[in-house]
Amino acid sequence: MAFRDRGIEIKTPEQIDLMRVAGRLVGETLELLRDAAAPGVTTQDLDTLAETHIRDHGGIPSFKGYSQPPFPATICASVNDEVVHGIPGPRALAEGDVVSIDCGAIVEGWHGDAAITVPIGEVADDVLELLRVTEESLWRGMAAARLGGRVTDISHAIETHVRAQGRYGILEDYTGHGIGTEMHMAPNVPNYGRRGRGPTIVEGLALAVEPMVTLGSKHTDLLDDEWTVATVDGSVAAHFEHTFTVTAQGAWVLTAVDGGEARLAELGVPFGGR
Repeated sequence: MAFRDRGIEIKTPEQIDLMRVAGRLVGETLELLRDAAAPGVTTQDLDTLAETHIRDHGGIPSFKGYSQPPFPATICASVNDEVVHGIPGPRALAEGDVVSIDCGAIVEGWHGDAAITVPIGEVADDVLELLRVTEESLWRGMAAARLGGRVTDISHAIETHVRAQGRYGILEDYTGHGIGTEMHMAPNVPNYGRRGRGPTIVEGLALAVEPMVTLGSKHTDLLDDEWTVATVDGSVAAHFEHTFTVTAQGAWVLTAVDGGEARLAELGVPFGGR
C-alpha cells in the first residue's frame, strides 16, 4: 500500500525547504523564550512575546484557535507537574519551577513544531537530571532514524535511553506525529516500543518527535480547562520536541537553529541539511 493511501504526506525537497523556514522560526522563537523565562515572568508574558515574534517574521501561530475547544494561545506553557498543553495566563514563574514551552508556526502553509523545558532559577538536582535525560532521549531518537528504517526505531531509542537512566515515567497516551501541511498528521511516533515497526522512513517524511517523561507515574489527568495534561501523582514532568526529516545525506532537524548539525555530530550522525 502506498504512503499516500495511508494518509502519510511525503514532501518534495522544495517543500522540505519551506518547512525549514517555519521550523527555524519556531527554533528562534523558543530561544527567545528560553532567555525571557525567569522568576516573576508570567506565562502570558511569554505567550505575548512568542506571538509578536512569529507574526513579525511572517509566520502564523499554529496553536491559536486549534481544535475544540479552540486553544486560546500561541504557546503551550506547562509548569512543573503539567506535562503538555498548559494554557498561558497570569501565573508568575517562581524560583525552582520548570516550564515546558511548546511552540508552532506556519509559514506559507507549512508547519514547524518544537518544545523545550526550561528551569527557572535554581532547580532541584533530580529535576535538572530529568530535563537532561528527556532532551537526550529526543536526540537519541532522531539519531536512530535511517532511510529504510521504521518509525518505531525512533520510539525504541527514546525508551531505551530513558530506561537506562533510572526510574522515570514515559507517557504512552501522548505521542509525536507526522507534520507538514497540517500540524498533526500520520504517523504517530510513540516514545516507547519495539524497533522495526510502523511506516518506513523515506525521504520527504517529516516527523515531530516529542518525549514526555516524569519523575513518577506515566499516568495523567486532563484538567478542567480541557487542555492541560498533568501527572496524577503530582510529579514534575519534562517535554522536549523537534521537527526533523532524513535526507540522503543524513538527519536534518528543521526546528533547530543550526539544523541540528552540532548535536548530530556529537552522536556520530551525518548531517542532512542544505
